[in-house]
Amino acid sequence: MNFIEEVTAVLAEKVATDQFSGVVGIWQAGEPQLRYVSGLAHRGWDIANTLETRFRLASISKMFTAVATLQLIDENQFQLETPIHELLDLSQTTIPANVTIFHLLTMSSGIADWFEESENWEADWAALCRENPLYLLRQNADYLPLFSQKPPNFGAGERYQYNNAGYILLGLAIEAVTGQSYFEAVCQRVFAPAGMTGADFIPLDAVADNLAEGYVPQENEAGQTTWQKNIYSTTPAAAGDGGAVATAVDLHNFSVALRNGRLLSPERTQAMLTPHIQQKETPMRGYFWHYGFGNEFVFDSQNQLLRWGHTGEEDGVSCRFYHYPTQQLDVVILGNQSWCAGALGWQIHDLIQTHL
Repeated sequence: MNFIEEVTAVLAEKVATDQFSGVVGIWQAGEPQLRYVSGLAHRGWDIANTLETRFRLASISKMFTAVATLQLIDENQFQLETPIHELLDLSQTTIPANVTIFHLLTMSSGIADWFEESENWEADWAALCRENPLYLLRQNADYLPLFSQKPPNFGAGERYQYNNAGYILLGLAIEAVTGQSYFEAVCQRVFAPAGMTGADFIPLDAVADNLAEGYVPQENEAGQTTWQKNIYSTTPAAAGDGGAVATAVDLHNFSVALRNGRLLSPERTQAMLTPHIQQKETPMRGYFWHYGFGNEFVFDSQNQLLRWGHTGEEDGVSCRFYHYPTQQLDVVILGNQSWCAGALGWQIHDLIQTHL
């Protein structure tokens, strides 16, 4: 079997065992090679996913926040070295005065996160949800009380640590500088010029066309899998750290627009497509990981760049967006059930390394 046939076989097995619901798209040199659709956008009404279905993207949206931030740098509104305190009134917070835009983009600010992920993240998340009603988190500013009074985890610039709160602050900075809501700014500055016609910011409780619901697997007393909507287990609306919705084609269009310099100046395009900080000193899965500006980079043991892009995970949402520069491949995996994209993404990755 060739590459696409093998990917299709993997997908068929995943779907047959209820391990994937969503859309997988693969493009090479801009030409579609695979558009695979499976599962239900609405289980209650038995409505199937389609190529036009929009999926929540979770943290893949950080890439859009990063691009909008770099656009404002292109416009000389501020610089990478600008302290966030110069753009926002954070005088009554514990956020250090030396935290810059660069630190926030690269997740090296050291500030406390609004939700600190740990090995016991499920219990920690349940505790946060009990103490802080999720339905109140609808704007970037709504997240500030969850982290702005906590002490930093380490000094700015010391190292990388995954951090959502930094992208909340970037979202607030975009609002402060543009005079628009974060959502309006990203729609006008990123989605429109990239040709992302299906992309938007739609809360979970809104009524909208071509939008997949998110589902969390449960196990009943008989050991059978049942499904629960994610409306009570994740944030209802998007923010600077994630939550936009888009189709698979939208993400491919974003990749093309970014790589072809339609969103940023040549200098800033290069910066967006360049790693800026090491994530781990030791390899994981045999690869070396680096982070850039809302962009994650994977290198092999010979220091060859294999891919860049981002992941997205939350209850009822599981997505991957990867670009493989050597093979000129865009790989988009959009799932509307929990934890369905990760293993699939690695299987496709391994097939790329084997066949292409």
